[in-house]
Amino acid sequence: MTIRLFKQFQTLKLHGVCSVCPLWRHAWSCYSTEPNSPTVKTSIPGPKSIAMKRDLDLIQNTDVVQFFVDYDRSVGNYIRDVDGNVLLDLFTQIASLPLGYNHPRILEVLKDPANISAFANRPALGIYPPTEFAKLLSETLLSVAPQGLTQLQTMACGACSVEHALKGAFMAYRRRERGGSAPTQQEIDTCLMNTPPGCPKLSVLSFKNAFHGRTMGALALSHSKWFHNLDFPAFNWPIATFPTLKYPLEEFYKENIAEDARCLAEVEDKIESAKKAGQPVACVASEPMQCEGGDRYASPQFFQGLQDICQKNGIALLLDEVQTGAGATGKFWLHEYFHLRDPPNLVTFAKKMLTGGFYYTPDMRPTEGGRIFNTWSGDPSKVVVLKAVLGVIKDESLLARTTDTGNYLMKSLMDAQEKYPHLLSNARGLGSLAAVDFPAAAPRDNLVERLRSLGVHVGVCGTSSMRLRSTLTLERKHVDIFADRFNTVLRDT
Repeated sequence: MTIRLFKQFQTLKLHGVCSVCPLWRHAWSCYSTEPNSPTVKTSIPGPKSIAMKRDLDLIQNTDVVQFFVDYDRSVGNYIRDVDGNVLLDLFTQIASLPLGYNHPRILEVLKDPANISAFANRPALGIYPPTEFAKLLSETLLSVAPQGLTQLQTMACGACSVEHALKGAFMAYRRRERGGSAPTQQEIDTCLMNTPPGCPKLSVLSFKNAFHGRTMGALALSHSKWFHNLDFPAFNWPIATFPTLKYPLEEFYKENIAEDARCLAEVEDKIESAKKAGQPVACVASEPMQCEGGDRYASPQFFQGLQDICQKNGIALLLDEVQTGAGATGKFWLHEYFHLRDPPNLVTFAKKMLTGGFYYTPDMRPTEGGRIFNTWSGDPSKVVVLKAVLGVIKDESLLARTTDTGNYLMKSLMDAQEKYPHLLSNARGLGSLAAVDFPAAAPRDNLVERLRSLGVHVGVCGTSSMRLRSTLTLERKHVDIFADRFNTVLRDT
């Protein structure tokens, strides 16, 4: 039956409305071309969205729901809501759409009979991986691995990727302490009671304003917004200051170098203090650019110095590329801009990679089975789709396009900042990641809402930053639409 339906769908053409096969009407979009521009018919959220939110609110908290989406009719860089409003989407599901909505190469993967098993069966990958899974990983995730990282673990999402990467760092640290010996019986017994020596007093150093996820271990590394952390027990782990750069960077070179040095000295001090307190640091975790915390960058020299400190102290360096990876900056990984002497020990990914997981150096590899594990440990169907995404990135030179479009976008932000200095400051960005600051949250939020009423959907971060998170397929024509409406709102502010 399933094979027949796939074959039936293969006969359909992705042009106009599909009236041939109602079975697939809600499974795949039948719209193949982007609109020329946004169209707004109602307030956003519109009446249908408001009614749907009321229904959903009966069973869960919907305070952050903005509007309901007609995903069948969203296409490319445009998202369509249930009220018929079509918005240029520069937030893209919180930075997680590499190619936009209903990309034809992804639809081809979904209707290919050869891929049915990957979507129909979700295996427990740690113990029952599918046929040729190693080959699939080699052709996809390993083909774009950060240089020098040959080990890989798939996971479901960014937060669980961070969680398990931390476990890898802890295990490696303890193996070195044991000199490679097996754990003692005392360690085995006490770990089941959450007490030392089986559960050692180790720590992870993170940074103020960081965000690594909402599960408990990742949350202990996250310090960007109070509602992420309130009421939850947390580890007493050290938290250092992430550099606050001044813009334009070329005008504040000396000040920024001094800021890097100050923050690195603080990192060293926190590591030494944790050691003296009997809770040594086993891992330093950092985003290459703090996203949720306000699109905060640090210099390559800062990360080079951070790696030096980690190596001097026998500490793993974890770079969290969940939001910054998969070509978002014009390089596949943001940390490629840092020119690190050695690979980071652990690099987490998710979002635009479609699957979660982490790369790691051989010394981070578990020596016993089942210690980095959960029932699914990822999803092969996501890796199948990722293969198509990577093909498009290569065939259409999307990294180069992202660099070009990103530079064009930055020029529009800089021009607006120069024209409206009382409203905008610190325009910054790389590729599809861009942000600009407002004097406070209220004027930012007001502008974002008014921009959406003109058909452009953007996001926010930090205390007063507007952030843009476009697809890799964004073009200059899309930037022109954004810039026109952005300037309209600024002019009327």
